[in-house]
Amino acid sequence: MQVLKQHDNYVVEKNMDFRSSGTYMESWGYFSDNRTMFIMSMPLASIRESVELSNRFTTWVGLIALVFGSALMCFVTNRITKPILKLSSLSEEMSKLNFDVAYEDDAEDEVGILGRSMNSLSHSLKDAIGALQAANKQLQHDIDEKIQIDEMRKEFIANVSHELKTPIALIQGYAEGLCDGMCEDVESRNYYCEVIMDEANKMNKMVRQLLTLTALEFGNDTPSIEAFDISELVHDLINSSSILIQQNKAKVTVDMPEILMVMGDEFKIEEVVTNYLTNAMNHLGGEHQIRIWSDVTDKVAKIHVYNNGNPIPEEDLPNLWTKFYKVDKARTRAYGGSGIGLSIVKAIMEAHHQQYGVANREDGVEFWFTLALAPEIPEDQEPAENP
Repeated sequence: MQVLKQHDNYVVEKNMDFRSSGTYMESWGYFSDNRTMFIMSMPLASIRESVELSNRFTTWVGLIALVFGSALMCFVTNRITKPILKLSSLSEEMSKLNFDVAYEDDAEDEVGILGRSMNSLSHSLKDAIGALQAANKQLQHDIDEKIQIDEMRKEFIANVSHELKTPIALIQGYAEGLCDGMCEDVESRNYYCEVIMDEANKMNKMVRQLLTLTALEFGNDTPSIEAFDISELVHDLINSSSILIQQNKAKVTVDMPEILMVMGDEFKIEEVVTNYLTNAMNHLGGEHQIRIWSDVTDKVAKIHVYNNGNPIPEEDLPNLWTKFYKVDKARTRAYGGSGIGLSIVKAIMEAHHQQYGVANREDGVEFWFTLALAPEIPEDQEPAENP
């Protein structure tokens, strides 16, 4: 027997029954009237079984509560943190100037309101930065254009100065010679005067070309588009240049229809053909042949001017249309060229919105340009001839 608790009116004991080999929890004593006695006995094994069952139940309930509690906690945490993570990602993209992302959630809580506010901020920043980028791009374009204009102005002044330097020096030298009486005989004086007049004519021609080119480039001399016969223009130009053709010992052949009506400014197109023909005569070689022909395709007439001679280096072909550009500077002064003629051709053809070009051919060089064909006039609308 082992006394577990003892009181005035009761005693709790732990007894071992050797007969049944069992242990019991017993309690006996008196009620409050001190006359009624009670005795209770319970096997300790049943108490242990109940305690074990209770512990097992408590363990499973605790585990289940832990699992459900963790799942609930994860759900609640995800529900709270996911919008915040979205806002964080949105702000990070905005810091990289990526304003195409947006917060997509219709929640009415504080996070949803913040997300929609960030969307509004993103749109405002996108518009503002887009406007700034456009303004910056335009500003950069204006700066580049101004730099280019300044470079072109410097190059233009340098080229004009270079072109005028030689004739002015010649005129000055021969004029001083005349003033000093170096040419007492008539033949020498005439030679000096011819040189002065020739150089003055070259300067006058170059100035007129520059004025024409400037007017074309700035749109002050717009072409007057009318129908005219390009075949007649070419034949008339060759007839008027017959003396120059004979001096250059050139053989000119024309392969064009008898009548080829095109649309354009006849006087300006005449200047184009004149520049092509003059350029061909100044660079003749071989058999001194110049050939002019036309092709008509898809309502467009293409005029070709070919001459025998040395080919132009391929790297120089794109630069031929640049003002004052010369492939062979050494031989340019032999025929008074200033490098402006082809620039005028470029300006005239671009004012007509037509194409032009140059290409090396076998034993020569070919220049070309295009013009739109004139619309055909029905016979019943043609003006009647005067009797």
